[in-house]
Amino acid sequence: MAWVLGGRDSATFGRLYDKVKHLKNCLFYTDNWGAFAEVLPPERHIVGKAHTIDIEHDNSNTRHHLARFTRRTKVVSQAEYMVDLSLRIWQALTTTDLFSCLQKTMFSIF
Repeated sequence: MAWVLGGRDSATFGRLYDKVKHLKNCLFYTDNWGAFAEVLPPERHIVGKAHTIDIEHDNSNTRHHLARFTRRTKVVSQAEYMVDLSLRIWQALTTTDLFSCLQKTMFSIF
């Protein structure tokens, strides 16, 4: 899993693609947003909603569990490092192998 923080523009998407472009034999399924066509190589880019259902499902779950992504609030910090930290914690809790490793470490403290 990879993410970057920034605006919804080609430059930000380019930074995200730089994090995952090393993955060989993978295709990128996207909607028809212009930045995707600007950054992704055409031979690895497939446009259409048919294959983005799982991605949108995951995004919906993330927004549901991390309220900071659904609305402005005074309760949580909007600082970039706090948003990044929230995503790291969410990834740890939703990635089974990573969570079980952290769980074992936590239980060993007690």
